Amino acid sequence: MIGELLAGAAVGLGIFLVVQLSSRPVPGIAATLARLDRSRGGLRRALTESAAAGKTDRLDQVRTRLGSRLEDEYGARGWGLGRTRADLAVMNRSMTTHLGTKALLSLAAFVWFPAAVVLLGYGSSVGVPVVVALGAAVLGFLLPDLTLRREAELRRRDFRHVVGSFLDLVAMNLAGGRGLPEALMAASSFGDHWAMVRLRQALSNARIMGWTPWESISQLGKELGIDELRDLASALALAGDEGARIRSSLMARAESMRRKELVDVEGAAGESSQSMLMAQLLMCIAFLVFLAYPAVSQLG
Repeated sequence: MIGELLAGAAVGLGIFLVVQLSSRPVPGIAATLARLDRSRGGLRRALTESAAAGKTDRLDQVRTRLGSRLEDEYGARGWGLGRTRADLAVMNRSMTTHLGTKALLSLAAFVWFPAAVVLLGYGSSVGVPVVVALGAAVLGFLLPDLTLRREAELRRRDFRHVVGSFLDLVAMNLAGGRGLPEALMAASSFGDHWAMVRLRQALSNARIMGWTPWESISQLGKELGIDELRDLASALALAGDEGARIRSSLMARAESMRRKELVDVEGAAGESSQSMLMAQLLMCIAFLVFLAYPAVSQLG
């Protein structure tokens, strides 16, 4: 009885999702402009896919097409996915590839897990494979987002570490007599770390677009979802507009970022120590139960 109820609920949920996906809402202005931009770039994307058809395998082509359709559907509905876009920008990945991976993984889970349940002999009723298929499809669709979020957080931590060194380099260049824009560009030219490359690209784009360097840094912080960059841009804007002495402020900010990073590392180490302590405690309890079980069983 429970299996039939779960199967009915799963079918009802599936019908609801199909109806929601079939009914196209009235898009807003932002969604309409985004769709026009994608349609304008549709020819370029088609030419790129046709040129890369001989270089990629069939699975990559299917993933790209599925991802493109999902991205168009999300744009038509006005779903910005700001957090996911920021994580993808940090990882330097495209939304099309990410959505295509989610779709393929969901389809694979939808087919494979029910087949495994039937082969193992647990699919005597129809409800069990249906529930397993839907649950596996949802899990497969959400799993890339969880993995992406974890990897993006690690990469943001790496970026913050580089920003501290970048501020020290800016302060050194300011001490050498350079102006603030020249000091920022010179500091970003040291090293080929990916974070330095992103800072250097942002500052170079600022020159091309006619922006101030701090506006470009603020835009980069918004794109990557790093609040420290936006705070830094605000401090640099104050220095650039009012001519404030910024060198000591930048050094203090770099020291504060390193201190915060050290506190985070110590906190992570403390959590690992507590986890190891709990594991050892559980092993001791299990060993005591193993030793005391024969005596306790004899008492009964």
